[in-house]
Amino acid sequence: MSRIGKSVIHAGLETLYFTGGYRLARPFLAGVGTILTFHRVRPALPDGFQPNSSLEITPEFLDEVIGRLSGAGFDLVTLDEMHRRLVEQDFGRRFIALTFDDGYRDNRDFALPILQRHGAPATLYLPSSFAEGTGELWWIELERAIAGSDSIEVMLDGEMRRFDTATDAAKDEAFTTIYWSLRSLPDEQDMRRICRELAVAAGVDAAGICREICMDWDEIAAFAADPLITIGAHTDTHIQVAKASADVARREMEVGAARIGERLGARPRHFAYPVGDPSSAGPRDFALAADLGFLTATTTRPGVLFPEHSGHLTALPRISVNGSFQRFRHLDVLLSGAPTALLNRFKRVDAA
Repeated sequence: MSRIGKSVIHAGLETLYFTGGYRLARPFLAGVGTILTFHRVRPALPDGFQPNSSLEITPEFLDEVIGRLSGAGFDLVTLDEMHRRLVEQDFGRRFIALTFDDGYRDNRDFALPILQRHGAPATLYLPSSFAEGTGELWWIELERAIAGSDSIEVMLDGEMRRFDTATDAAKDEAFTTIYWSLRSLPDEQDMRRICRELAVAAGVDAAGICREICMDWDEIAAFAADPLITIGAHTDTHIQVAKASADVARREMEVGAARIGERLGARPRHFAYPVGDPSSAGPRDFALAADLGFLTATTTRPGVLFPEHSGHLTALPRISVNGSFQRFRHLDVLLSGAPTALLNRFKRVDAA
């Protein structure tokens, strides 16, 4: 996300908060519950160039979020309990489900002790190849390639582009341009190849990134042994399933769940689509998840849960706890449903 984009979102959240508009909207737009998305949890870094900071929050902020949610009267629930409430239309109390994507080791080191202290259940959506140590974290490859270079050349839209990456501001601009251009490619393998080539050219150990920052199977097993933790599936290789053929998408979803079942002794009942926006998961994939027997599947389409989501259990929205906006008042505004209602043009369910 560009600095301008962050500024616009920040201004919108601040306006809704300080005008009190979100409070007026809450009774009508807050729904019955919310699924929150987290990725990395670790202490803040001093680096000026942190393009993936939206995927990180500090342990202190996670602790504040969980404490305030509990204090505000939300029920913190497992995905099994969320599923039950949606199916049975049991909406006596608003609920929150906490979810973490990808299996970063810092989830064990920093997030788990906080969850334990609060007695808060959470789900970890795991790509099986990440636990194998063979996963490609292409967004980290791109970050490290740019971080380690004063200039970078890449083919975008059929044209060789050269980017100055000597300063943090220039690096931010290059990352944003390259990232979104690659995300628009119809073939995800091209995107991954380009990121890998950039990383290798910059002297980055691309193959070692996964083993460096993600839990292996033994660590996952120990993590999952805590009764607060549910393990969900997240494909095998973290692909954007909508960009793959139906056969490949199905195989990725099935293999990811099967490998988790083999390693941990229980097949996951819940699934999350990697990346998860409309370009990464759509109606075909929602149907595949249902056909494969998942009780629920979550997107990253922003939104809160309404009773109508009981008919769309494999196309559930989530609200990302964005590391660029680590203030509880921003989350409070998001939980009111006002920003996502505006974004979704007041459609309660976005499953198209």
